[in-house]
Amino acid sequence: MKKRWIAAILAGAMVLSVTACGGQDSTGGGDAPTAAQGNEANSAGGSDEASAPAASSGPVELVVTTTFAGEDTNAQNYKDAVAAWEAETGNVVIDTSASADETFKARVVTDFETGSEPDVLFFFNGADANSFIEAGKVVPIDEIRETYPEYAANMNDDLITASLVDGKRYAVPVNGIWEAMFINTEILEEAGVSKPGADYTMDQFKADCAKIKDAGYTPIAAALGNIPHYWWEFAIFNNQSPATHLDIPASVDDVNGQAWVAGMNDIKELYELGYFPDNTLSATDDETFAMFTDGKAAFLIDGSWKVGGIVGACQSDPDDPATLDEEKLAKFDVTYVPGKGDRKATDLIGGITSGYYITRKTWEDPKKQATAVNFVEYMSSDSIVPIFAQHAASALKNAPEVDTAQFNALQIKSMDMMAGATSLTGVLQDLFQGDCRVPTFDGMPEIVTGRVSAEDAVAEGLDIYNNQ
Repeated sequence: MKKRWIAAILAGAMVLSVTACGGQDSTGGGDAPTAAQGNEANSAGGSDEASAPAASSGPVELVVTTTFAGEDTNAQNYKDAVAAWEAETGNVVIDTSASADETFKARVVTDFETGSEPDVLFFFNGADANSFIEAGKVVPIDEIRETYPEYAANMNDDLITASLVDGKRYAVPVNGIWEAMFINTEILEEAGVSKPGADYTMDQFKADCAKIKDAGYTPIAAALGNIPHYWWEFAIFNNQSPATHLDIPASVDDVNGQAWVAGMNDIKELYELGYFPDNTLSATDDETFAMFTDGKAAFLIDGSWKVGGIVGACQSDPDDPATLDEEKLAKFDVTYVPGKGDRKATDLIGGITSGYYITRKTWEDPKKQATAVNFVEYMSSDSIVPIFAQHAASALKNAPEVDTAQFNALQIKSMDMMAGATSLTGVLQDLFQGDCRVPTFDGMPEIVTGRVSAEDAVAEGLDIYNNQ
């Protein structure tokens, strides 16, 4: 069975090629570029006519920071690709990757501020990157192409997200993301609830949650006091539309501002109905995720990266795919977040939100420049990208069609879900970041318990955003 998806992204009028790859060959196949050994003038993406600074002889050490860590589906794929590149080139990667939470984002920003930034960074291309782009600490793709004309030439430039700071493109993308709703089908069956489909609504969802609660299970796995992000995103989306979701309100009083308030109140209603875990305000995201994988909670809104975490939870040895309990994995599925109003359930959040940056200090280091360029080219080659993109998206000009027989059951279910998507809209929280998120992110416990009104919390966040 072979599949390819094309999904329209309303924000930015982008088109994403959604790809799948079955092999786990760490070399990435025969299409990866021939890697430089660290002692040539040009990288694999350069040309004989380009004049690059002479690189050092012998192995080069690159400090690389990515989000491919923890439960990320591609954590092992990243390790495999790095090992293959090291073996081919003789160079060395000092890996400082970590899970992409708020602590990690703050660490990256601080590293740039203190001059401790890595040589290569795989990071978000939205507002989270603004500070180090404004400081000139990373190199635009077009500038790199002046020396290495073929740099990222296998990518569709229209799909490489431009910076919010200056409209330039900095980050070479690898894999996109989607956000949807994972389900524990065993719990649904015991509660007499049908699998949610493409026309699933919030009213149906609330009715199903009531049945699940009556059956003795927690309907929704979420840590509102720790990671309310995904409910925040979709609750706002449900009171807007794909055409308006990325429009940050000028004030709480305009139409979009009131949509944000309605979204926060929708979460408050679910909390008051008792559909979140009893400890949702004090639990960590890891704890509520464990509730879901342990068969104690029915629904989990999260992203494509969580597929790997669910699969890992179904292995007796999380690091050994051969120990996968396929019977346990079969109890998990992925479907659409219930819709409301102008947003259909099949309107998803997603896109190409991250990519590889080369830092300015490394670009200006003749001992590392060519090696850093080659590393990014290798990690973004036509053979490596599909391994990472899997059931998500890529910006490749020639996205390959591959046999899905190599995928596990949840990956295939994810592909089927994505095949029914009617739109992909960018991630609002990537635009609305920093202190402006505190009143509704950190303040979610106060909102749902009524200690702070949704209107006041939204107004405070928007005031911070519009005055920063």
